[in-house]
Amino acid sequence: MFFPEGNIRIWLCATPTDMRKSYNGLSALVKNHLNDNPLNGSFYVFINRKCNQMKILFFDRNGYSIWSKRLEQGQFVVRHQDGKKITLSYAQLQCLLDGIEWRDARQYKRFSLAAEQSVRL
Repeated sequence: MFFPEGNIRIWLCATPTDMRKSYNGLSALVKNHLNDNPLNGSFYVFINRKCNQMKILFFDRNGYSIWSKRLEQGQFVVRHQDGKKITLSYAQLQCLLDGIEWRDARQYKRFSLAAEQSVRL
């Protein structure tokens, strides 16, 4: 199990990805297809065409790491699009991993410490 920090950027590659790719192949995809730097510490999420496998590539201080998940039943709920990357929050990534349609989910307002501090001032 991996636990990303709350302030980390998460990018979903909206194009189906060949899951035979490993560190070099996925980092080349980030550079060439997503036009981003794979060394910047962001998480890059890749899903295959059948939507039953996912890999997450990230650079962790001193090297690449890959987190991988393969579903035995069902699919990840994602709509593939050509040539786009989609930014995700940590909550949206959790919904994606749990099989919840995060695009249609409604997010309610929640208490935050920053809002309370601004009210006091």
